[in-house]
Amino acid sequence: MTEKEQKALKTVDRYMWWSMGAGLVPFPWLDLIAVSSVQLKMLAEISDIYGVPFQANRSKAVIGSLVGSIVPGAVSYGTALTLLKGVPGVFLIGGATMMLMSRATAWALGKVFIQHFESGGTFLDLDPDAVRQYFKAQFEDGKRMNGTTKAGEPA
Repeated sequence: MTEKEQKALKTVDRYMWWSMGAGLVPFPWLDLIAVSSVQLKMLAEISDIYGVPFQANRSKAVIGSLVGSIVPGAVSYGTALTLLKGVPGVFLIGGATMMLMSRATAWALGKVFIQHFESGGTFLDLDPDAVRQYFKAQFEDGKRMNGTTKAGEPA
């Protein structure tokens, strides 16, 4: 494992926690905005580690394409989770689920971009269709995690 990859994995570990916290924002819609912002910041830091110029618009498009592939109707699923937070007494269900989904998404996005940057890729040549299966596998790994991983250890 390269030094850059180790540093990038530590960044992903940190942002998994931030994503979980953002998923607990108690206000519908603000949680989705917070999670997206945290994960964009994570990708900006990973791109900085690899010396790849960060492109927010391209990142948003790739994130939308990949996240939309993990759950059929992911947009409506995310909407349902965020709206559950607005129902008194149901906040815990929506909040806990959103927190875990945010962690898994951060892990999967981080792993996809690390792999891509390790192979010399940039934001411009990342093809969401080409990495979709890897993203889904990493998302499943992220859902099974019990906490922070140590850079270099399997999830």
